[in-house]
Amino acid sequence: MQRTLNSEVQLAGIGLHTGAQTTITIKPAEADTWFVFKRVDLDGSPEVKADADFVSHTQRGTSLKKGEAEVHTTEHLLAALYGMGYDNAIIELDGPEIPILDGSAMPFVAALKKAGYKEQGSPRNYFVLEENMKFINEDRQAEFLAVPDPEHRVTVMVDYHSPLLGTQHASMYHLGEFEKEIAPCRTFVFLRELMQLVNAGLIKGGSVNNAIVMVDTELSDAEKQKLADTFNKPTDMLDAVGIGILNNLELHYENEPARHKLLDILGDLALIGQPIKGHILAARPGHQTNVEFAKELKKQIKLQKTRAPRFDVNVPPIKGILDVKKTLPHRYPMLLVDKVVDLVVNDYVVAVKNVTSNEDMFNGHFPDEPVMPGVLIVEAMAQSGGFLVLAGVEDPENYSTYFLKVDKVKFKQKVVPGDQLVMRVHLTQPVRRGVGYMKGVAYVGDKVVCEGELTAQIIKNKS
Repeated sequence: MQRTLNSEVQLAGIGLHTGAQTTITIKPAEADTWFVFKRVDLDGSPEVKADADFVSHTQRGTSLKKGEAEVHTTEHLLAALYGMGYDNAIIELDGPEIPILDGSAMPFVAALKKAGYKEQGSPRNYFVLEENMKFINEDRQAEFLAVPDPEHRVTVMVDYHSPLLGTQHASMYHLGEFEKEIAPCRTFVFLRELMQLVNAGLIKGGSVNNAIVMVDTELSDAEKQKLADTFNKPTDMLDAVGIGILNNLELHYENEPARHKLLDILGDLALIGQPIKGHILAARPGHQTNVEFAKELKKQIKLQKTRAPRFDVNVPPIKGILDVKKTLPHRYPMLLVDKVVDLVVNDYVVAVKNVTSNEDMFNGHFPDEPVMPGVLIVEAMAQSGGFLVLAGVEDPENYSTYFLKVDKVKFKQKVVPGDQLVMRVHLTQPVRRGVGYMKGVAYVGDKVVCEGELTAQIIKNKS
């Protein structure tokens, strides 16, 4: 089930780049809301959803903008919400930028744990990666590979050609590791980059308390003086460090920079708008390439929604025809499901009907131009949905499902002898009081032939 906060929680601090003091209030939200930012300091309290399509820029952080609503440095908060298993939240803020706090996601995690969570009445809508995806940004030498996996797993490699940082790797095998292994890891910056950021008018809220500052090159006296003035620190502090970490802090992990890059990926990929089941491998990632890859994932989500489910014909079905007949009461000539190739109880089913010229329906529909009646395509989807809801019932052979409602049905292509009808039916909400609400899509090849919404009731057989 989807989750939201059990109660609202509030944090305050300065923004890393704007230097503006901002208070954020994270509030519960309805199911299927995802994460929405709300600028309560602007007229009308405009909103912007955490969506890759609303990214305005990615310079040292990820910023979102829709109309008058603009929010900077969203990645750490989004990583905390996503990493801690939340699906829906409203984030109200009275300034332009999410507070940087200590440069990690841990303060947000602590606040979310204080708020607690409550489960909602809708199933979690995972993006389940079905095939390998590759993305390369040659200009930035960044590479991404996504492969199917039952968990949301992430592997990161960073290489900044620095003798101090070297090449680092970090891994998260599942989201259960996020709080301890990833959330505490702080943002980092090279001292040689600070001059560029200062000159660009950024990091107005930066300090040695909210970032790991790494020193791997010598600076001129003028550069040292400007940085000392920026951070309100004595110049001799820069002289004393040499090659190392400017703020003389102890790293949480030897590979803390790589782990923070993994944290950034989680926050930026939350912009696809739903949780992921897949293994993401990233080499030399950054906010710009993270967002570019998020947009590619959104394209893949759209593609997977519109094409037929994939299954291996060499693998025996989950339920063959004899198993189907044990669950469904239909018989010749009205049994329109031959096998079930994928099933997640209380979620979705993928079933197959092989359409042959021997079907009784083609004797009259039509003898010289055989076409499967649309009503029987709907019936085949309904039987698939019936199998789905009965799979969650004890002794399903003692029950039958009956139509209560059919809505928004569309027919897009003929089904003729020789076609293989593949049907994917999923529950749009949990079964309550014996009533199942479903959405069904039927395919031939990769083309949608029919889709519609189905409502059915489970009733115990009299005999």
